[in-house]
Amino acid sequence: MAGRACGSCMMCCKVPHIEEFAKPAGIWCQHAAPGKGCVIYADRPASCRAFYCLWMQDARFGPEWKPDKAKFVVYLQRNGVHLQIGVDPNFPNAWTKTPYIAQIKKWAREGAEHGRFVFVRIGPRMIAVLPDREVDMGRVDPDDDIVVSQRPGPAGMVFDVAVKAAERAAPAG
Repeated sequence: MAGRACGSCMMCCKVPHIEEFAKPAGIWCQHAAPGKGCVIYADRPASCRAFYCLWMQDARFGPEWKPDKAKFVVYLQRNGVHLQIGVDPNFPNAWTKTPYIAQIKKWAREGAEHGRFVFVRIGPRMIAVLPDREVDMGRVDPDDDIVVSQRPGPAGMVFDVAVKAAERAAPAG
């Protein structure tokens, strides 16, 4: 978006999983030099080249949403549908603070009606923000699937969430 720049913010080098480097969520990328930038910027992988947080893309995100200020990054998951909030593990409750939590809950309510859900990742831990509650799913690996279902409840539809672990090859032995 015109007028916005990453500047000294490097949260995208810390909070998301980076497949090409087998970098887990929540730790600094081996190529990040905090305060300086990416030391392989010109040769960075495709996933890094394609990544833009929503603060960079959407003017509705005010200055308080800049990732280095908020201590989390808001972006679309790889499926392009669900909203991901990647939180700096050093500030695990940052997303629950004012003004963020009210907006996050609003996204959860409005998105669920259209099959779009909000997930908070704090390192390996994932929390689903559903219209009526938050569900701590514990450790969710990047290849695992998150399945959201709905059922009728006394006050309307109730959403449930479960993790379907990815099939992993058995160790050779």
